[in-house]
Amino acid sequence: MIELRTPAQIEEMRAAGRFVADVVTALAEAADVGVNLLELDALAHQMIRERGAESCYIDYHPSFGASPFGKVLCTSVNDAVLHGLPRDYVLQDGDLLSVDFAASVDGWVSDSAYSLVVGTARPEDLALINTTQRALEAGISAAQPGAKVGDISHAIASVAREAGLRINTQFGGHGVGRTMHGDPHIPNDGRPGRGFTLKPGLVIAIEPWFLHTTDEIFTDADGWTIRSLDGSRGAHMEHTIAITADGPLVLTAREREPVLKGGIAPAQA
Repeated sequence: MIELRTPAQIEEMRAAGRFVADVVTALAEAADVGVNLLELDALAHQMIRERGAESCYIDYHPSFGASPFGKVLCTSVNDAVLHGLPRDYVLQDGDLLSVDFAASVDGWVSDSAYSLVVGTARPEDLALINTTQRALEAGISAAQPGAKVGDISHAIASVAREAGLRINTQFGGHGVGRTMHGDPHIPNDGRPGRGFTLKPGLVIAIEPWFLHTTDEIFTDADGWTIRSLDGSRGAHMEHTIAITADGPLVLTAREREPVLKGGIAPAQA
């Protein structure tokens, strides 16, 4: 069921958006060579406790998950791109990390994801991250009142195709509200002018994710982590937005971009 929120409810949702944005920024800045993925999950857990928020992940057990998730953060590294279950892994120089975090504050949920490279970055990884970010921005710009879900999907796909990327539509954006996942589904490819009409009060997460050289994926032995079939790396960006009469309102907008460490590796000959 697709639910529309009142202007007053959208104002209430701002607190969850700000909190999720702050956690994503803190995680991105904490990620570095030598940091364990479990340390990042512990940081997110600490911030949840201090805020009096609730995790959307720890007890999450959808049909595609092997068991309740058990952690409060998704950490996907290199060939992992979605639903990365935090594990005892120390980040290495050049790792491409995607963090995905959702939480509930005062009964309202927000959801956001961010990709980065720790240490020395490969130019092709930075290009993939940049394309994914531009696709997110294009999807948000297309989320105008009176437009269709397909307009968002088409805008995302157009950026990806221009960059020569293939697109998987199995996982994508979704409705957000009292729970983390709701209707409508927002695929990362679609036909403009098709699908549900975007109306003021609709709150959705838009989340493009792409892999370097494939759109084929598989689930890791942990029952959660989604990896590329050919071992190529992935990037994932996400914001929660509200459709308003004046256009899209990004609830998870970060007050500042994370201060990242590291440099850029020379291009391969």
